[in-house]
Amino acid sequence: MRNVTFKKFSGAGNDFILIDKEEFPGLVLSESQIQKICDRRRGIGADGILLVDKLDGFDFSMRYYNSDGTLGSLCGNGARCAIKYASLSGKIKKNTHFECNHEKFKGEIISDNLIKFYFNNPTKIKRNFKLKVMNQIINASFADTGSPHVVVLINDVLKNPKDLKSNFDNLSGFPIVELGNEIRYHKDFKPDGVNVNFIALDKELLHIRTFERGVENETYACGTGSVASAIIASMNYNLVAPIELKTFGGDILTVDFNKDHDGVSNVSLTGPAEMVFSGEIIL
Repeated sequence: MRNVTFKKFSGAGNDFILIDKEEFPGLVLSESQIQKICDRRRGIGADGILLVDKLDGFDFSMRYYNSDGTLGSLCGNGARCAIKYASLSGKIKKNTHFECNHEKFKGEIISDNLIKFYFNNPTKIKRNFKLKVMNQIINASFADTGSPHVVVLINDVLKNPKDLKSNFDNLSGFPIVELGNEIRYHKDFKPDGVNVNFIALDKELLHIRTFERGVENETYACGTGSVASAIIASMNYNLVAPIELKTFGGDILTVDFNKDHDGVSNVSLTGPAEMVFSGEIIL
């Protein structure tokens, strides 16, 4: 057995267990250990685990593991939490450049509780294609913002497939988990699957709820999903950046970017990130 200290972070309600591997050289977590740590009844409880380590040429490196134990792709809120930790631990002052999944990223401390994370340019944007789910054909869009995301406007989904006027108009009561799970495992996104975001327009504010693969459930917020949704909303519904999104947890995330005929660039995600508590777990 080994005692390992950790920090619990929340990025707009998206929660993570952060372990600094500089303090535990050679630490390797098994899939079952990650699952147990993230278990909300038998462990600490989290959407995933962040492993921060030193790396030559960078302020730090970050690896994100989903709560099911699998190595995750880019995690926007997790990155913002790692930046916050780097500030608290003295690794950085205001600006940072760090490595994640063999890519270089930048971040910035805006204020005590507000962290900005700069994305690399999104890829594979596909707009307004059709998906057959829930016994109906719905309109969907896709963007890879470091993680693959489907974006669905809830008004394009029918409560009753036989009633063409039964469109959903509110995220409250929307079948997030049921429909999210069906799209996540849809044959069009095999073999790895996809994350699924459901959005509702409210003047200039986007309401968003996300079903995340790897967590296999709805999370309180999703950074890469918020970025994908903001970009799709700008392209499909003419929203102008910066775009504010209200998450399921009630926090506001702000997505900014430049848009031109070649797509989008200079993408950033800004929102709250805070350390909730620290502790020690026996592995």
